[in-house]
Amino acid sequence: MKNNRRGFLKKASLLGLGASGMSYVQGCGPKKQEIIETPLSKEWTSDPEWLKVKYGAWSGPGVPVGPGPMDGVLVKDYAPKSTIIAEETFIPKAKFSVIDAHVHHYTEIEEGGNPKQAIKDWVKTMDEVGVEKSVVLTVATGKEFDKMVDYYLTDYADRFQLFCGIEMEGIDKPDYPERAVKELERCYKLGARGVGEVTDKGFGVSRDQSLKPEERMHIDDVRLDPFWAKCGELNIPVNVHQSDHPSAWTPPDVYQERTPIFQQFNKYDTDGLTYDELVTYLPKLLVKHPKTTFIACHMANLGNDLNRLGAMLDDFDNLYLDISARDYEIGRQPRASAKFLTKYSDRVLFGTDMGLDKQMYQAWWRLLESGDEHMPGRVWWRYYGLELPENVLEKLYRTNAEKVLNWT
Repeated sequence: MKNNRRGFLKKASLLGLGASGMSYVQGCGPKKQEIIETPLSKEWTSDPEWLKVKYGAWSGPGVPVGPGPMDGVLVKDYAPKSTIIAEETFIPKAKFSVIDAHVHHYTEIEEGGNPKQAIKDWVKTMDEVGVEKSVVLTVATGKEFDKMVDYYLTDYADRFQLFCGIEMEGIDKPDYPERAVKELERCYKLGARGVGEVTDKGFGVSRDQSLKPEERMHIDDVRLDPFWAKCGELNIPVNVHQSDHPSAWTPPDVYQERTPIFQQFNKYDTDGLTYDELVTYLPKLLVKHPKTTFIACHMANLGNDLNRLGAMLDDFDNLYLDISARDYEIGRQPRASAKFLTKYSDRVLFGTDMGLDKQMYQAWWRLLESGDEHMPGRVWWRYYGLELPENVLEKLYRTNAEKVLNWT
């Protein structure tokens, strides 16, 4: 099957195929469009696996599949307008005061040339939507972190908390562990109250793809052990982005779950670690450093397998989650997500990771607080509201962050 899929990709790229495998050639004037058959209609629509994935046990749409004017529509352009008349609950402000545990120093803050004004405007938006505090995962060290301290803590120390990064210079040098700890202590004295977002999408935490695989430093590397231990000693949590959505490691073909908008994240057939390999690293880290608190952002990239994610929470008391940027994961399985967030209501933090827009926050409130159905989101599938009970919402929005984050 893999050879067939690769063969299809090669042929499709040469023929300029759209979503369907039928390509249209436009004639001049009122001439009828000429339909050119392509390999997709022959190679995939008769494939049992393709039929099962597309239609399930039903095995077909119940109507003849013939050529037509949509055959030239590209997947990346497809934006169907739903005919469903559904409830649209507008929630301007969250039900409880919110701590957003996952934001960044977004590019738009610098783009206008006046970052302090942009941050002031951000605070105004936070007031309007009910966000009391935001945790900025700066990923910064050195002079860059010093700049973040000036931007956020000079005027808004009561509205923002800063996480610093990990020193990444000279990770191959013998003194690296000592230098990394020293920089952490320096950032802590300046106001850092956590570390993150520490990211490994298969190429190590330095994210340097030029390094050979054996030279890359992953989160359980012995060189980082003194650093993680120091985090525990200082009582500051670590936000870890381990792996990515599993679809990033599947081939970019007709079976790819994500639309081409997300193809920039695809790591299929690279020399980095695979998804299955990456998700084993976090448990190793949690075992090695039981006195350090880790927040696995994006639901540990296991939001597609809530049973497995729940088992990990059961096994490790020093593990917490945030739901940032996984609106599309919880929104497509609302009953299972609501059950999960209720069962583990003491272990999950709210986070966005999605910019500064007011409507973005309000979309989150609608997803979590309402029972609305068939809501548009950031991916091709629709979302369904979780309608979480108030006691769960309060913990998610605020209480857990107050408990886990270091506010001293």
